Amino acid sequence: MKGRTIILDHLGDREAAALMVDGKLDDLLISGDTAPPGTIYRAIADKPVKGQGGMFLKTPDGPAFLRQVKGLAPGQSLLVQVSGYAEPGKAIPVTQKILFKSRYAIVTPGAPGLNISRSIRDDDLRDQLLEIAHDALDGRQVGLILRSCCVDAAPEDIAEDIQAMVSLADAVMGDEGSGQATLSDGDGPHVLAWRDWVAPAEVVTEAGGFEAHGVLDALEDATGAFVSFGAGGMYIEPTRALIAVDVNTGNDASLAAGIKANMACARLLPTALRVRGLAGQITLDLAPMPKKDRRAFENALRSSFKACEIETALVGWTPLGHYELQRKRVRLPLLEVLS
Repeated sequence: MKGRTIILDHLGDREAAALMVDGKLDDLLISGDTAPPGTIYRAIADKPVKGQGGMFLKTPDGPAFLRQVKGLAPGQSLLVQVSGYAEPGKAIPVTQKILFKSRYAIVTPGAPGLNISRSIRDDDLRDQLLEIAHDALDGRQVGLILRSCCVDAAPEDIAEDIQAMVSLADAVMGDEGSGQATLSDGDGPHVLAWRDWVAPAEVVTEAGGFEAHGVLDALEDATGAFVSFGAGGMYIEPTRALIAVDVNTGNDASLAAGIKANMACARLLPTALRVRGLAGQITLDLAPMPKKDRRAFENALRSSFKACEIETALVGWTPLGHYELQRKRVRLPLLEVLS
C-alpha cells in the first residue's frame, strides 16, 4: 500500500487518528482521560514554589503548574493554556503564552504582528496572503501567523480559518468571569489530524478503518520495545526517570556495523517515539563506533528530528559516550492509553 492515508476511527471508546505512509504507521493520535494540550483555563493562583520560580494553580481538572511567575499573588485569577501532558503524579503544565491554532492560521494575542511562514517564498503569493489576512482581520489588532499549508489552500478557506480563530480569541481573551473554568477545550485526535497532517492524503472515515488499513497490526508492533532494522535493531524502554534506547548491531560483524546501526537509529527514532507517545529525557546507548563518526550521526539525527514537529532538544554526548535528548510531552504514552 503506497502513499499517505489518514484513518479516523476509534480504539474502544477513545477517538483516534492514524497516519499510514507506504503501509507503515507514521503517526498516531489517541484521546486520553486528561485535558489535552491547547485547553484554556481561567485558573486561580494557589501556592508559589520556592526555588523553582513557579506557582501551583487551581483548575477544573486539578492542580496545574506555571513556570517563571512574576507579580502573581495567591487567589489571583489568570488565563493559562495546557502546554503538554503531565507526568504521572505531577501537575498539569501550563503557560500564559496562549495560542489559537488551526489548519491555516495561528492567532497570537500576546504577540502582535502579521507573519507568514518562511517556507512560503513566492512574493506574489505572500502579497496575496497579506491581503487575505488584512481583510479577514478587519482592523482587529491581534497577532497572526499564516502556516505553510496556505500555499495550496483556497483564499476563502484561509479567510474562514482566520475569522474563526480571531472570534475564538476575542471570546476567550475578553473573559471577565471569576473562579475556575474551562474556556476552550483542546483539539481531539480527529481535529488534530485535519489541523496538522496537511500533506495530500487519502482520508478514511468509515468505522473499522483501523482494521482494514493495517493500523491494528501496526499497533501490536508499536506496543513492543523492539524496532528492527537490517541485521540489528533498537530497544526503546521507558523507565521512571527516562526513556532508554539500546542500539544493537545484531548478527552484522562487519567493521561498519556500528555506524550502520546508529545511522538507522537516527533515521527511525523520531517515528518510533512519536507512535509510542514517548517523551521527556531520552538516553541513547549506541552501538560502538569511532569518535570520528559522531558528527555524521549527529547530522543524521538533527535532520530526522527537523522533520518532526514535536519539540526536541538534541542535548549531546555524555562522558560515557551516550547521547541525550529532551522531548516535549505532547502525546500520551501508547501503553498507558491502551492499558
